[in-house]
Amino acid sequence: MLTDNFGRRFSYLRLSITDVCNFSCTYCLPDGYQCDQPRDFLSLCEIKRIAKAFAELGTEKIRITGGEPALRKDLPEIIRICKETAGIKKVAITSNGFKLPDHLPHWLDAGIDAINISIDSLDPRQFHAITGHDKLKTILTGIDMALADGRASVKVNTVLMRDHSGREIQSYLDWLKDTPITLRFIELMQTGDNKEFFDAQHVQGSRIKQNLILDGWLPVIQNKSAGPAQEFYHPDYQGKVGLIMPYSKDFCSSCNRLRISSSGKLHLCLFGEEGLSLREQLQSDDIEPLQAKILALLGDKKATHYLHEKLTGATKHLAMLGG
Repeated sequence: MLTDNFGRRFSYLRLSITDVCNFSCTYCLPDGYQCDQPRDFLSLCEIKRIAKAFAELGTEKIRITGGEPALRKDLPEIIRICKETAGIKKVAITSNGFKLPDHLPHWLDAGIDAINISIDSLDPRQFHAITGHDKLKTILTGIDMALADGRASVKVNTVLMRDHSGREIQSYLDWLKDTPITLRFIELMQTGDNKEFFDAQHVQGSRIKQNLILDGWLPVIQNKSAGPAQEFYHPDYQGKVGLIMPYSKDFCSSCNRLRISSSGKLHLCLFGEEGLSLREQLQSDDIEPLQAKILALLGDKKATHYLHEKLTGATKHLAMLGG
């Protein structure tokens, strides 16, 4: 099992397959994607070796991320590769859902277990203003299709922003009355490119947590492969609420995930200083050298990120690593 110097075990891999995104969200890529480096993304063979190496080291869950992973036409094959890897029990994807009704059947047939879709407003005009795209209706149609199919669980991610969240939270909760999804409110995180935006828009998730508890929401017990969200349920609601609060006390103490970038670098933390290249070890079907390097590099993982000190590491924007 992958274990660091602080006793944390890593059963969850976030695998980025592209850093390209076709949305221009105000908190991430307000000027759109800028191609400032070679687009030498992981090949199918390299992805297969990564999945096998991590699975043999105790990883049970792989989340496919971007950028926007659906921009890769071979995404269904990537899902299938991960799903067919011995030891991998769950394959998930995080997407902006820009063509979700078209893509969904292919993802489901490939074996996807869980789908996370980003929706930062349920108001079509506000959604357009945040993302630069008029896609809300399409995305909601795709979510309804996924719920009707039932083969994959569905979660929706929304980033908390001061200008929007106060008006939006009640509309999200109203949606959850009859919609069996998990909605996760994510605290805005500072990155290298968004300091001014962060200072103006950051909202603490702890305030929402207090209000949920006062309104009768109860905590959900999480399994070991779950992400960092604190989840809550209410007997009068079909859906659940999750809160991801990276600025909360001891947030990093339960860390269970590592990240591989689309260029084949191991990131021990979303806000670490540098990615650590595995590309040389990915060129052979002999995965022992790859596993040995992963284990050696894991010794450098820090006890915590340093977001409280305004240190964001090498992460210029979240599209670099898929969050």
